[in-house]
Amino acid sequence: MEQRAMERNTWPSGDALSTVRSDEDRQSMDSTKNEQFVKSASSGGGGMAKSFRTVSRNSSHGKSTPVITNESIQDSIGRISYRGSKRRGSYSLSRDLGDQMLESISLSRELVGQIFGEVDSSIVAQIGDTGYRTSGREEDDNELENLGIPTDNGLKRSSIDVKIVSDGFPAKPSGANVGSPAYLLEEDSSFPFTADLMLHSTEKDKMQNMHVASEKDKQGRLPPRLDYISYLIHMAVFGILGVLTRYLLERLFGPDLLALTGDDTPLYLDLPSNMLGSFLMGWFGIVFKADLRDVSEHLVIGITTGYMGSLTTFSGWNQKMLNLSAKGHWAYAVAGIILGMLIVNECVNIGVESAAWLRRCFLQWIEKCPQRTKSKLMKLKLDTFKRHVMVMIFLLAIWVSLWCLSGALARKKLDNPTSGAVLWLGCLVGPIGVWARWYLARLNGQGLGKKGYLKWLPIGTLLANFLAACIMAALSTISKAVNTKRCTIILTGVQFGFLGCLSTVSTFVAEVYAMRQSGHPGRALSYAILTILPSFATGTLIYSIPVWTKHYN
Repeated sequence: MEQRAMERNTWPSGDALSTVRSDEDRQSMDSTKNEQFVKSASSGGGGMAKSFRTVSRNSSHGKSTPVITNESIQDSIGRISYRGSKRRGSYSLSRDLGDQMLESISLSRELVGQIFGEVDSSIVAQIGDTGYRTSGREEDDNELENLGIPTDNGLKRSSIDVKIVSDGFPAKPSGANVGSPAYLLEEDSSFPFTADLMLHSTEKDKMQNMHVASEKDKQGRLPPRLDYISYLIHMAVFGILGVLTRYLLERLFGPDLLALTGDDTPLYLDLPSNMLGSFLMGWFGIVFKADLRDVSEHLVIGITTGYMGSLTTFSGWNQKMLNLSAKGHWAYAVAGIILGMLIVNECVNIGVESAAWLRRCFLQWIEKCPQRTKSKLMKLKLDTFKRHVMVMIFLLAIWVSLWCLSGALARKKLDNPTSGAVLWLGCLVGPIGVWARWYLARLNGQGLGKKGYLKWLPIGTLLANFLAACIMAALSTISKAVNTKRCTIILTGVQFGFLGCLSTVSTFVAEVYAMRQSGHPGRALSYAILTILPSFATGTLIYSIPVWTKHYN
C-alpha cells in the first residue's frame, strides 16, 4: 500500500503529463522536419539524409543529438557530388534549369516593370547611352544583369527571376547561389557543414569553364586604342544612315508628298522619324540588345547610339514648337509637346512588346533547327581579332565613300543653292554630333558633385538635348538676321546634321520608360519636365523674343 501511494505521489499530474507530451511532440516534429529538409536538399533524397542516425528523444531519458562520423561526412559529400551531377532534387534550383525556364519567358511590359522595380537608380540612368567605359564589357554586363536584361542568348537571373522560378522559396540576397543545395541548407543552423563543402563539382567545373571563356573573349578583342577607333567608325557610318533615313521620312510624310506633317501643325516634320526611332529602341535597345552584344559590342553602339540616336532628334522637335509659338500658335505648340511625348512613349512600349513576342518565336524556332543551323548561327559572332579588323576596315571604306560623296554633292549644291545641299551638309557634320553625344553619355549615372547626388538622372543625355536645342535656336536667330539663301542653307545643314545627331529622342524616351517601369513615375515625369521646359524656355529667350522684337519674317 505504501509503495502504491509513493508511485501515485511521484507520477506526474495531468498538466505536467500534457506538457511532457507536447514537448515530445514538438521535438519529434522538429526532428522529422530537419530530416525531411536535409533529404530535400541532398539531391534525390539520399546521401546526406541517410548518413544521419537520429536517436529518439524522450524527456525521461534526456535529449540525444545526431551521431555523425568522418566516414558519414565523406560518404555524404561523395553522394552529393555524384547525385548532383546525375539528377536534381525536386526542391533544389539548378542553374541550368533556371536559365532554360527564363529563356521561355517573354520580356513583356509586366515583366520589365518587375525587373526594373529592383534596379539601382544609377543603372536606370544608363539604360540608354553609357559612353566609352575603359572597363569594357564586364561593367556593361553587370549593368544588364542587374536590370534583368540578358547578356547572352538567355535571360539572366535577377532577383525577380529567382522569385518566378523558385515559386515558393523566399527572396534571398543577390550574391547568394540559389541554384545549389548548399544555399538551401544555410537556413538550417543545426546543419553541421559549411556552404563551401556542399558545392557541386559540376558547379565548380562551370565556373572554371566561364573563366576560360572570359580569357578567350579578352584575347579576341581589339587593343584599347583600336577598339576606340572602331566604335567611332561604327557610329559614323550608322549616324550617316540615320540622317539619310530622317531626311527621307520628312520628305515622305511632309507637305511635298503625303502631307501628314508640316510646319504649322502639332504634327511636326520630325515626328515620323522620332516614332520609328523610339519603336526600334524597344527592339534593339532593350529586348535584342544582349543578342546583338553576342555578335558584336560595336554593333550595339552603332545601331543604338549611331543610327537610332541620329534618326531621332530632340532639337528639331523643340525648334518646331518654338516656330509655332513665335507665330502666336501657343495652343499648337503645347499640343505638339504633349502629343509628341505621348506618341513616342507608346511607340517604345509597342516596340518592347512586339520584340518580346518575336524573340520568343525565334527561340522556339532555334530549338527545332538542326545542329548544323545552330552552328552556323554561332559563327556569326565576332570573337576573333581578325574578324574585328575586317569589319572595321569594311565600315571605314563605307564611311570614307559616304563622306567623299556627301562633300562633293554639298559643294555642287551650294554653287547653285538648293534644298538638297542641306542633306549632304548634314551627312558631313552628322558624325561629329554622334561622337559628342556619346562622349557626354559617360556622365549618365554619375550624379552631381563628389557625393554623386541625383544618380538616377541621365545628366549626359539631358545636357546633350539642352545644348543642341539652345544652339539650334541661336542658329535660327542668326539665319533670320542674315536672311540670305546661302547662309540659310549652310546653317540649316548644320542644324539638320550636327545638332540633329547631338540630340536624341530614342535614348531620352528609353530612359523615361525605364524609370516608369522601375516604379518611379515621379522621376520619369521630373526628367521629362527638366528636359522639355528648360529647352523650350531658353529657346524662347534666344529665338522667339528676337523674332518678336525685330519683326523677323
